[in-house]
Order: sequence, then structure tokens, then C-alpha cells
Amino acid sequence: MARRQDEMVPEAGFRSYYGQPVIKPPIWHEPHMPAYLYLGGLSGAASVLAATAHLSGHERLGAASRMAAFVGASAGSVFLVTELGRPERFLNMLRLLKFTSPMSVGSWTLAAHGGLTAIAAAAAVTPLLPAPMVSRILPGCLGGRVLPFIGDASAMASAVTGPIMATYTAVLLADTAVPAWHEAYRELPFLFAGSALASAGAVGMLSTPRAEAAPARASAALGAVMETAAGIVMESRLGLEGEPYRRGKAGLLMKASRVLTLGGGLLAPIAGRSRALTALSGLAITAGALCTRFGLLEAGRTSAADPRYTVVPQRERAEARRLTVVPDPAAPPP
Repeated sequence: MARRQDEMVPEAGFRSYYGQPVIKPPIWHEPHMPAYLYLGGLSGAASVLAATAHLSGHERLGAASRMAAFVGASAGSVFLVTELGRPERFLNMLRLLKFTSPMSVGSWTLAAHGGLTAIAAAAAVTPLLPAPMVSRILPGCLGGRVLPFIGDASAMASAVTGPIMATYTAVLLADTAVPAWHEAYRELPFLFAGSALASAGAVGMLSTPRAEAAPARASAALGAVMETAAGIVMESRLGLEGEPYRRGKAGLLMKASRVLTLGGGLLAPIAGRSRALTALSGLAITAGALCTRFGLLEAGRTSAADPRYTVVPQRERAEARRLTVVPDPAAPPP
């Protein structure tokens, strides 16, 4: 009789409270937050590229990468403060350092990284200024010996903060309750690291003579392959939570990002043959990196707005845990 009743009861379908979202959607704005995600990653990877170029004797590329790291950190800070609404909110985040909070670690990393890139960029620009101007601003010893040494040391130190700067935002996204971000916690750091590496390489290619931009081309190609691979693995591993990356506006942005990034990355090794190939590769990678940031934000909004992406996976996990519970044979019957 009980078996017949079970067969007659229809399987419960998905529903939420009046169809309303279970979690609040991200309130980040465009283009502020995607621009910060791009510029912060660019600054972090450019710092690593600057140190690599300096150690390998590519001084022109090293100077250009130092400037890119400084501009990325400075402009990214402007977008972040604009997103926060009031500048003092960023200062409030520096009141304490909490290693278990991605936001706290990221705020301190941004502050330290921004200062280091500013010093490194100043040391790179000083030799390009007229000698009389430099002598008025700095004493001879400081301008001729001390500042270059401090600049090189700051550039090397920024190469340490750079990887954190390029990937902490991925950890920040994955630490939220947004299903499309939270469930992608394994791949997002690799996706952001690859995109940042490709972006730094693209800027280095566009701002450096082709004869000295070989490390930038290698960085662009490696980063493009890394970003593309991480994106493919992420979308294939995720189940229902990965659907927003494949549909709607977010799906179009992510597909465009993959085409632009991979196409630009494949052109990067041969981009040194002509200016046209260099410009095409660098601009394609840059556009792809921006599409990635805007696509991630849109996918997060979509997954948070639809309660199905929150409730259905939770029920599946609860059912899986229930089925894995093995009853104790020694326990008395209920």
C-alpha cells in the first residue's frame, strides 16, 4: 500500500518563496568594478613582467611595464573608490589586517602595491627628464644613485605583491554566496592570473619596440592559453551553476572573450614581424580581458537573481549527503 502511495505522489518540483531570489544580487556597478578587476590584474602581472625584463636585460620593456603597473594600480584605485562611494571607506578597510578576509588582505595589498609601483615608475621616468629639471627636484646624489637603487628595489618588491594583486579579486568573488562565483572557486584564480598575464603582455607589446618585446609576447601567449584553459575547465566542471556562463549576455561576453583572447594569444609569438600583427594581437587580448570581467559580473548577477541556481544545487547536495550516510547495524531500530 505504501509503495502504491509513493508511486501516486508526484515528484516535487523546484519552487521558491513567490519566485523571489534567495540571495541578494551583486550591487557592483559598471564599468567601475569590471574596470578595477582588469586594471588591478594588469598592474599585478605588469610588476612581475617588469622585474623579469629588468633581470633579463630588456630595460625598455622593464620601464614600460613599471609604468603600466603604476597606471593600473592608480586608475584601478580610482575606480574602486568610486565604486565604494566615499574615499574614507577604503581608508576604513585599512584599520586592521585580517588574514581570513580576502577584502582586508586585498586592501592592504593594493595600498602596498600602489606605493611600490609609484616609486618604481618614478625611478624609470627620471632618466627621461631633462637634467636641469631633475637637478631642481632632486639632489645630485639622490637623482643619480639613490633613486635608481630604490626604484629597482621597489620594482622587485612589487613583483612579490603582484601575484596577490592579480588573483585576490578571484578569491573575493569565490568567497561570496553567488552560485556562479562560489562554485568556481577552483578555477577563478587561474582564470584571473592568466588574464592578467595576457593583459600585461599585451600592454608591453603595444608600448615597447618589437625588438625588445619578446618577453611580453611570451607573457601574452602563455596568459591567453592559461585563461582559455581555465575557462573551459570551469564551464565543463560546473553543473547547473555554470549555466549563466553559457547563456544570455554573459554567455556572449564569455564566448567573445575566448575568441579574442585565444586569437590574440596565438598571434603573439609571430607579432614581432610587423606592427600590424602587434597591434592586432595586443588589442584583441585587451578586449578579451575586458569581456571576461564584464561577463563574470553579468553571470554572477544572473545566478543570484534566479533562485533555481541556489536552491536546486543545495537540494542535490543534501540528498547526496543523505544517501552517503551508512546506518549503524548495532543501533536499535527507530
